[in-house]
Amino acid sequence: MIIKRILQLLLVVILTILTQVGGIIYILSSYLNSKLKRNFKGRKSIIFLIIYLFTTFVIIPFTAPLFGREAIVNSEKIKPTNFMTILCNRNYVKPEMNKLLKNVEYSLKDSNIEIHYLDANFPFIDKFPLLPHLSHNDGKKIDLSLIYESENGKISNEQKSVSGYGSFVEPRNNEFNQIEKCLNSGYFQYDYPKYLTLGKINPELNFSENGTKKLIESILVQSNIGKIFIEPHLKNRLKLKNNKIRYHGCRAVRHDDHIHIQLK
Repeated sequence: MIIKRILQLLLVVILTILTQVGGIIYILSSYLNSKLKRNFKGRKSIIFLIIYLFTTFVIIPFTAPLFGREAIVNSEKIKPTNFMTILCNRNYVKPEMNKLLKNVEYSLKDSNIEIHYLDANFPFIDKFPLLPHLSHNDGKKIDLSLIYESENGKISNEQKSVSGYGSFVEPRNNEFNQIEKCLNSGYFQYDYPKYLTLGKINPELNFSENGTKKLIESILVQSNIGKIFIEPHLKNRLKLKNNKIRYHGCRAVRHDDHIHIQLK
């Protein structure tokens, strides 16, 4: 019985870390399950899934604005890299971020470049951590996927990993290697996203310097952009000089598999 309680508590913690509301929903579904007299196969899981999906897609979108956040507005050019971002409630931002993304979308209307987003923020409560990120806790941050291209240089809106994270654009031999410097300084977590790919895909695709630079430049001209984080070797490779492009520090993780942007 003690082991069972410990496992249940662990599950509550994991669901809370992943989705913010999953732990509470698990407790609620367990209570409802104990009150139901009718028994059927998979009852506990079915009850949890029904409540979780209803909460995620019906209740949260209407209650998040009370906390100053809203779901990212998807469109023809604004899409999640992985649907798990939405399913785990990690797709919430301040309304100003939606405006920024819409403006960037408009500036890219004559290109084949799409905006594929990764983790943003949870729907409720400032300072509630969205792990494993250090700063995605106020509705002002979002990660975007890099842009890739085919071998003949055609822009592709496919990714190099299932999750969107962990497929790195490694420094060239003649480029400063910040990753190596951080790892050698004892920051073992710096390249841990390599374990979070959920599988690497589309090996034929290459990093698109022109496409990624165009996306970043379209973000930089937005009046409400505060900072952009990418790895130093990519900033130099893309010849980006804007001082809003910062280095995130060794305590974070490497940013040559995604672009981090945040509002002022």
